[in-house]
Amino acid sequence: MNTQQFIPKILQKSTDNFSFTWKTPSNIALVKYWGKTDPQIPKNASISFTLSNSHTITTIDFTPKNDSDSQEEISFELFFEGKKKEDFKPKIAKFFDRIKAYCPYVLTYNMVISSENSFPHSSGIASSASGMSAIAMCLMSLEKSLTETEMKPDFINQKASFLARLGSGSASRSIEGPLVVWGTHPEIEESSDLFGVPFPYQVHEVFQNYQDAILLVDKGEKQVSSTVGHDLMHNHPFADQRFHQANENLTKISKILQHGDIDSFINLVESEALSLHAMMLTSNPYFILMKPNTLEIINAIWRYRNETGSKICFTLDAGANVHALYPQNESEKVLQFIEDELSSFCQKNQYICDVVGLGAVKL
Repeated sequence: MNTQQFIPKILQKSTDNFSFTWKTPSNIALVKYWGKTDPQIPKNASISFTLSNSHTITTIDFTPKNDSDSQEEISFELFFEGKKKEDFKPKIAKFFDRIKAYCPYVLTYNMVISSENSFPHSSGIASSASGMSAIAMCLMSLEKSLTETEMKPDFINQKASFLARLGSGSASRSIEGPLVVWGTHPEIEESSDLFGVPFPYQVHEVFQNYQDAILLVDKGEKQVSSTVGHDLMHNHPFADQRFHQANENLTKISKILQHGDIDSFINLVESEALSLHAMMLTSNPYFILMKPNTLEIINAIWRYRNETGSKICFTLDAGANVHALYPQNESEKVLQFIEDELSSFCQKNQYICDVVGLGAVKL
């Protein structure tokens, strides 16, 4: 793996303060990755829709360290939605330790990180994806300011994805959009285990401006973190079959997205969601992240689809919430169905109306 390209060659030494703010989205995987090796290398390739309304806004204030400050320790404060979050710091500290060879400037600045989400944290909407990608984009803004030579936008996005991955694997897919592949795969040109790449082929019009209603079954923190779940794949009895299945499904969905085969899309996406949760059910120790209302929503979607011929389908991330995916031309009818029948299964009747987006935005 060639990571040397991400080590900056010449950086200016600056005594200026810097502040950067980025809004980066979450994403929803269509073909899931579940299982990885160190350092954050996926056991299979994955593809996701980049979202738009489900996002994190992060500001990092960079202040140069004084001569008396340690140049060997990373110094940062972390605020989440206006409050200090000491319990988040170990994960961020581990991330900074992983990236310091690629971002040596993190050792020369005191950093204050302030983040807020447009959605509930730790509830299965990939908050780590949007959060880590936002930090990565702020770091790349600093690097651009310190670099004497011009940095091309494609390289900035690629390195940001590379950095974000070292904090959260799925964060590698939140830099760009509308469809991003992470993981080396023979069907996807220039795909890599090191960073996400935009889906390189023309997408059929039926999958453009795709809608995602996120049904908030449970806004609480997950009982088992994704990190723990990934680790349980190391000795999982069905791990090899699952990795093979996912890579085969990526081959299939590549063709589906290009040709507009929406019925095959529905079948594959729902199968992928259930396969992900089947890995949780059959790990040791085993665990269940779905809730009773998760199943109520799934069954209601199946019933509605059979009765109306709708092209709505569901997917799940590592949590209880349900993502209802549907084409834009069904928006009015599907939103009425959600309001009439599905919202009652959501916590406080809450759901988020989202749409496929284009990735990170500097504010």
